[in-house]
Amino acid sequence: MVSGRARSGSGSPAKLLGRIGLNDETSRQSLIGLLRAPRYEVLPTDDIEQLVLTHVPHDVTMTITASPRRGIDATISLAERLAKHGYHVVPHISARLIRDDAHLREVLARVDALGRGEVFVIAGDAKEPAGDFPDSVLLLTAITAETHGLREIGVTGYPERHSFIEDDLTIQAMWDKRRIATYIVSNLCFDPRIVKKWVARVRRRGVQLPIHVGLAGVAEPAKLLRVSTRIGLADSARFLRGHSNWFMRMVQPGGYDPERFATGLLPDLAAPERRVVGLHFFTFNEIEATERWRQDALSRLLVA
Repeated sequence: MVSGRARSGSGSPAKLLGRIGLNDETSRQSLIGLLRAPRYEVLPTDDIEQLVLTHVPHDVTMTITASPRRGIDATISLAERLAKHGYHVVPHISARLIRDDAHLREVLARVDALGRGEVFVIAGDAKEPAGDFPDSVLLLTAITAETHGLREIGVTGYPERHSFIEDDLTIQAMWDKRRIATYIVSNLCFDPRIVKKWVARVRRRGVQLPIHVGLAGVAEPAKLLRVSTRIGLADSARFLRGHSNWFMRMVQPGGYDPERFATGLLPDLAAPERRVVGLHFFTFNEIEATERWRQDALSRLLVA
């Protein structure tokens, strides 16, 4: 996400590589690889299917959030439609939206029918759980007890302090999940230095799951606020209280730039032992601008 004053995708190949910190082939190829097959997280709004079909190529994996207002059915239904169009889809399964074991089996059966065998498991934003699963660890445990065709299960990691969960609990939760999950997606962060330190800390603690680094796409603050209100993530006041730093970073001159963030991850996270395998873009449905930026960045890297 960038403000109207920020630039998304400007500069020569030399300047782009210069932001990495060194003009070496390893860093260039690493960034090309990360940008060639990213993940775009989208919200299950009424217009998102057509936006994806219009702007997103099939080499981009689509991950679909689960909101308390729309329910888990909206997430799975959108995943089913996009899968029919040939996209690789990853539905988010929110623990707090699953009522019981029978409901879980229904959801898993629909996921199996998608053919990819992958879900992203979260606790969810619902204030109260719909049933038996108040957190993602309990849901993950229940999934292992069911017959399913899942091959990949993603979970969230938190480079920065969680808004309502103590740090020691997030660390413990990741440790608890490591034997069930197959990869981690880092939560939204605007500082690549924090992400690099977090990845190193995760590895020191012995968690070796592959990591997809989460970062914001390209969107304007006013559009983000409209989307947040429309999808019912929370009422506007609560959303702003929990994410006020996002808006500050976006509206300030020289604020957030996805290109500066991505190059700031290198060369550290190109090291094989860090096991950073992809980029996960929080698009907030502003996928046209994000995809335009990605294609522009790739074009400049490929001619460097």
